Amino acid sequence: MDNSIHIDGLSMNYPKTNVHALTAFSLNVKHGELFGIIGPDGAGKTTLFRILTTLILPDTGSATVAGFDVQKDFWEIRKIVGYMPGRFSLYQDLTVDENLRFFATVFKTTVEDNYHLIKDIYQQLEPFKSRRAGKLSGGMKQKLALCCALIHEPRVLFLDEPTTGVDPVSRKEFWDMLVKLKEKGITILVSTPYMDEAARCDRIALMQKGKILDVDTYAGILRKNSRPTLAVSARKMSVLLKDLRKYPKSEKAYSFGAVHHLIFKNNSNLDLEPLRQYLKELGHQDVEMEMIDSEIEDVFIDLMEKVA
Repeated sequence: MDNSIHIDGLSMNYPKTNVHALTAFSLNVKHGELFGIIGPDGAGKTTLFRILTTLILPDTGSATVAGFDVQKDFWEIRKIVGYMPGRFSLYQDLTVDENLRFFATVFKTTVEDNYHLIKDIYQQLEPFKSRRAGKLSGGMKQKLALCCALIHEPRVLFLDEPTTGVDPVSRKEFWDMLVKLKEKGITILVSTPYMDEAARCDRIALMQKGKILDVDTYAGILRKNSRPTLAVSARKMSVLLKDLRKYPKSEKAYSFGAVHHLIFKNNSNLDLEPLRQYLKELGHQDVEMEMIDSEIEDVFIDLMEKVA
């Protein structure tokens, strides 16, 4: 299958802040793929998207989108991509309908011509079509921005953290929409800091400090990088974390929601009784332990430490 996005050795530095946003970054995204870039704030996701949508130029390296070079063919790329930046960037004082028609006009098309692309999404917006965009809820702003990015029938869709700050129900609805768009043959590159969204992608790249840590399917990354993990809780969680880190057979321990995760040295799935006795001698009460499978967050933390 042909690559819809080809990235070879992109590097980008911001001298004023001494930030290395991208370092020899290489990646291929297949035609019609729903591909996720997963990483925390500051990983370089937005810089990557701005280069691929021809808003900024890289220091070194090359990239093509649908066969067009991001530096030489920027006018062609702008015609065939849709872009949702991380911050809501539509016209706050225009209504839903006015925003949509404006963006259609920019690309020399009409809402009617490409309504089939946005029908499922726009039907949820239609009751608010006369409301100013600035007065919409977060979830409705998100849907409007997606409609405006799709109205010219793009071949490649770039979505930079589209669900940040949106409620869980709207987040799920949004990802359901992306799966339907993928079925129409649109290549989708989406970035997110939410690890749970990674499972909705065909493939993902874990990214940190401008570098790729791993690329594979969600299941593939877990399969390659999973390690025996112990979930531990007790009455005094802050003290527990410090003591887990001091445990002689502990490689690392960190907070994970309502519990702490402990990784043993040498990936050993050890007898837990010595640890239980160790914690008891330190005065910990109501200690609960359970061996669990690694989650994507555990893998990400582990990979980050290997390249640090």
